[in-house]
This record gives sequence, C-alpha cells and structure tokens, in this order.
Amino acid sequence: MRLRPLGNTGIRVSPLCLGTMMLGPWGGTSYEDAAPVIHRALDAGVNFVDTADVYGGGATEEIVGRALKGRRDEVVLVGKVHFPMGEDANMWGNSRRWITRAVEDSLRRLGTDYLDLYMLHRPDPHTDIDETLGVLSDLVRVGKVRTVGSSTFPAEQIVEAHWASERRGHVRLRTEQPPYSILNRSAEVSVLPTCARYGMGTMVWSPLSEGWLTGRFQGEVDLSRGRQAAHRPNFDPALPGNVRKREAVAELLKLAEGSGLSLVHMAIAFAASHPQVTSVILGPRTPEQLEDLIAAAGTTLDDDLLDRIDEIVPPGTILNPADSHYRPPSLRDPRLRRRSHHLEQLVETPGPSTS
Repeated sequence: MRLRPLGNTGIRVSPLCLGTMMLGPWGGTSYEDAAPVIHRALDAGVNFVDTADVYGGGATEEIVGRALKGRRDEVVLVGKVHFPMGEDANMWGNSRRWITRAVEDSLRRLGTDYLDLYMLHRPDPHTDIDETLGVLSDLVRVGKVRTVGSSTFPAEQIVEAHWASERRGHVRLRTEQPPYSILNRSAEVSVLPTCARYGMGTMVWSPLSEGWLTGRFQGEVDLSRGRQAAHRPNFDPALPGNVRKREAVAELLKLAEGSGLSLVHMAIAFAASHPQVTSVILGPRTPEQLEDLIAAAGTTLDDDLLDRIDEIVPPGTILNPADSHYRPPSLRDPRLRRRSHHLEQLVETPGPSTS
C-alpha cells in the first residue's frame, strides 16, 4: 500500500487502518481469534492500528499488545481516552487527573512505553480544553505520546482547541477521527474542511455505516442483542432515518452491481476517495472479513460513479441523525435550552426611578 502523510505530523500511514474494536470481548473473540487478524493486516501492508482503552474494558488493548510483540516498531499505534473505565466518577473524561492515569494503564496493557498517537475519544463539556491540552502537552514532552488528536469532535471544538494551543503554547490536535460513510456525509460540511485548514490528518471510522453498507440490514433486524440492542436508534427499521437508509442502500446495491463492484468495496473506496481522508478504519472480526476489506484497497471510483452516489445521498447529508454519535449537551439536556422560571424570579424588574 502506498503510504500517505498523516497531516503535518511527519508520520506516514497506510490508507487502510486496522480498527480493533471487534477484536476482544465486544466482538466475542479471544486472543487466538484476534492475533491472526492483526498479523495478516501487518503482512498486507497495514502499518496503522487503532485501539482504545474502553474496547472490551481494556481487554482489547491487552490482545493488541500481545499480538504486536516483536513488531511494535512496524506500527503507528493509536490509543484513545475518554469513556468510563470503572464505577468511580472520576474514571472518565478529559481531565488532567484521569488522562494522567489512563495513559499509564493503556501503556501497561499494550506492553509499550509510548503511543504514536493519543486521541480524545469524545469532547468533554465538563473540562476546560486548556487543561486537557496541558496534560497532553506534558505527555508529548516526556515521550509517552508522540502526537495527539481528537475523535468525533465538532468543527467548532476543533477550532477552539487550536485557538487554545496558540494562546497557551500547548501541543496542537494533529488528527481528527470522524464517522464518515456514504450514508453519513455530515463531516463534509465543516469537519473535513476545518481539518484541511489546520493541516490535520483524518482517519474516518464506520465507512460501512455500522454494517448497513454490507446490505445485512435490508431484511429483518434483531434488536434484542448486540450492537443493535445497545444502539437501537441506529438500527430500528421503524424509525424514519433508518427507512431512508434502507432506501438508499437498495439503490446503492444496484449501482455497485451495475459497476461490477461489491457494495462493501464501493463504500470503502468512496471514503478513501475524499482528498482530506488520510486513512479508512476497518473493523474486521475474522480473518475472512479482513481479506475482503483489504481487497478494497485497489478499488477506485471514477467521477461518473461518484456523481451517481451524490444523487442517491447528496454531499453533506446524514440520513439518520443518530449516526453522528455525538450530541452536544444543549441537545441532550432540555434545561440548557429553556429559560429557567426560577432564575427569572431572581432577577427583579427595575421600578420607576425615585432619584
């Protein structure tokens, strides 16, 4: 695979990145199942491996660490922090207190003394970005982290982070990891242009839209277990957004077949074709799935085919808003968008002046 520059970091990575979320408890796989997937990806020229502490509660990091023994230097290894890792109220988020501990835990589980890229898995509205960038800067200076980035950040928060870095002398966010697929093109509106403006590398996740672009959800959908149960709004066929996805997938299946492609290969090639996308994250669970996904590396889409995809799902469109995977607090908490009657009572209306 021809390597691509990861933004302005000086690091070069493969256009396909091995995502490890399904390699471990979340995918029902053991080390014996997962290690061949990791080794095959490296043998095929993938030098980019993405993991996170929250995957399998840390078990996936342990699997990745074991599998990379003796090959660590071949790999650009990505770790992430943010999601809860225990019952303690402080064992999550983007605070200095938690990141300082979380990175040590990840390094221990991965069996390495540094991460090539350490990413904020989601924004943290409870923590000043100045504090977060401060601790990330410290980790870079002591060599535990080579560079830092974000995942699923809105464009305005990426801009805020760069502003804080410039004013405070912190390291900059050098990469962003947004969801991006034919069915979720919202990153095209502002996230990808913002990344281009700041010279950031981008690794896009869910290029198959959580399996929708395999065609597997065109029939009956089991909402009682697995990811479908945990993320019901993304899969429930009765919801309008998912009806729109089904309709789009039906058209895309015809388009792929008429072009002599599988829908999977067309979807991955679509994500890789955007000029701002550095690498597309694959999420295989088995060696067979990996082989099919890697085969997409040689697929390119001509302008006519991309134009036809645009007709089915226009640029910037997200068919189901739940697929954004991040809702700011102002949309989650009604109190943040409704004037409090209690507060109004505390503000006295000035009476006629007596002076």
